[in-house]
Amino acid sequence: MPGHDEVDRIVDSWLRERPDLDFSPLQVLSRVARLSKHLDRARRTAFTRSELQSWEFDVLSALRRAGAPYELSPKALLLQTLVSSGTMTNRIDGLVERGLVKRRTDPNDGRGIRVSMTADGLSRVDAAITRLVDAEAELLGTLTVAEQAHLADLLRKLSLDFD
Repeated sequence: MPGHDEVDRIVDSWLRERPDLDFSPLQVLSRVARLSKHLDRARRTAFTRSELQSWEFDVLSALRRAGAPYELSPKALLLQTLVSSGTMTNRIDGLVERGLVKRRTDPNDGRGIRVSMTADGLSRVDAAITRLVDAEAELLGTLTVAEQAHLADLLRKLSLDFD
């Protein structure tokens, strides 16, 4: 086993003070919380270098994952990004203003709207995801490919109850 980390020290202190409690959840979730801070920092850096905010990346990446012509309805976007319709409207407005997406009337439903990514939006989201994947690979660099797959399986199992 590798050396002790701060979580080990915290748990050891708690065990000394409260031996009546089971601190095994802290062994896992405190590390997840600490790693989350490093991931947040890596994401902010990747997005900033691509001149995007995280919410802009969320919307643009949903459009990018939709495939060419990189277009979705506002409803599909809000379902993928888990925000309210008012929030999505404001986000689309901001992206239109920055020239990263365009809004148009749905040709199949004159009452509907379609949101499509511009060439600038595509360029920025592609740059951001490349930087993000590189940064995340660096964060996982001490794990073998097999260890990463095993960890992904365990985290998936844990997260299924929350999705």
